[in-house]
Amino acid sequence: MARVTLFTLSNFEQDALSALMEFATIPSLSPSFDENWSLNGHLDDAAELLAQWARGRHLTDFDVAVHRLEGRTPTLVVTVGATCETAGTVVLYGHLDKQPPLGDWSEGLGPFTPVRRGDRLYARGVADDGYALFSALSALESMEANGVAHARCVVLIEASEESGSPDLEAYLDALRVELGEVDLLICLDSGALTYDRLWVTTSLRGVINLEVTVSVLTQGQHSGSVSGVVPSSFRVLRQLLDRVEDASTGRILVDEMYAEIPPIHRDAAEAIAQEFGDVAARDLPVVAGLELMGDSDADRILRSTWHPTLSLIGVGGVPTPETAGNVLRPYTSAVLSFRLPPTVEAARARARIEELLTRDPPSHAQVTVTGTHDADGWLAPPSERWLSDAVNRASTEAFGRPVGYTGVGGSIPFLASLASRYPGVQFVATGAAGPHSNAHAIDEMLDLPTMVGVTNAVTTILAAHAQRPGASTERQP
Repeated sequence: MARVTLFTLSNFEQDALSALMEFATIPSLSPSFDENWSLNGHLDDAAELLAQWARGRHLTDFDVAVHRLEGRTPTLVVTVGATCETAGTVVLYGHLDKQPPLGDWSEGLGPFTPVRRGDRLYARGVADDGYALFSALSALESMEANGVAHARCVVLIEASEESGSPDLEAYLDALRVELGEVDLLICLDSGALTYDRLWVTTSLRGVINLEVTVSVLTQGQHSGSVSGVVPSSFRVLRQLLDRVEDASTGRILVDEMYAEIPPIHRDAAEAIAQEFGDVAARDLPVVAGLELMGDSDADRILRSTWHPTLSLIGVGGVPTPETAGNVLRPYTSAVLSFRLPPTVEAARARARIEELLTRDPPSHAQVTVTGTHDADGWLAPPSERWLSDAVNRASTEAFGRPVGYTGVGGSIPFLASLASRYPGVQFVATGAAGPHSNAHAIDEMLDLPTMVGVTNAVTTILAAHAQRPGASTERQP
């Protein structure tokens, strides 16, 4: 089949690259990483920059608005009127908030200093997922320029996704009328296993982030005087962690965090492993000789998409090695990140975790648990025939290869929220973040040809939606 390229890399370079690079210079950290986000104004700056670019698009009927609810991060909404008599609304989703730099980037690169090397753009937030607005509106603009019809579309760009989307539900309530009758959701915040095809996400894990603090003293004391008398807060913390995780294997010990893996997802993992090998582990920057978890390539795929896990992502009350003294510290706190299978309810799992961590503390130490955020996972509903045909055609036309389907280990709260609000909605979760894109890590990178391919795939899917069986104007907003 001939490849359809309504949108090209030269189009992007001419119309969008400079704006994306300017966006990359803004340190628009998500609220979890910038407690003074409102005062600093970086999220507002990013929203206004994207809105300004959006207002310059060549579309027949569209409106651009930055919405602000009191005390919440801004949300950018671009509403594009239908160019045909087709019912329903398509929501295209992305976010503009960013992760922190994490650490020192490689020589010549920086989190807020965009650098293009060949067809790759390096900066924080370009792949995850600052490109989303540019991709969504470029697809619609290309369709209208080429006379390809589309239904009513709403591009929604939120600004708290990297913090677990705490502001999302409030905006979904406030924007209920603007969203209209949603029957297709295209999420551009997911990823790709390879750069040779369109990858569609079939599931996402949920997440529970919490902080547990173990206190044993009101102030630190000389370790020569009190060690052996006062129990170490770190030792007590280790004992608590042993209640939720087997330290020798990493296996989670909380029954409420497990779910049965559907056979179709086991089969999909086997198929991916047979075609691509150890995709879950290859190219990871592991130290020499590290023994990875998992019994096989397919097992590692399932471990990263369907198994519950625990990662300790932050520690408090611990001096750096350079400033450490012979002191028995008064407390140790740890930020724990649990990943949940797609079908596990986060609230139920959190309740059990908190009970295990706080019940009968070792040595009667003081233990407190505070929450940061929870998010349910997501399991894609079965696609209607027109959509499954469309995504395969979209991949073939844009990349020259059939579509790929895979689960993803991360979380996108927006998908679970939309699924609960619109039970009949169809989903396409995809993205341009593939190998070496390093989302959340140093040296984040956007592969520009893949971004172009995703944009062209969106045009094919939107065109198919406008022509889907049963589409009519009786329900059109």
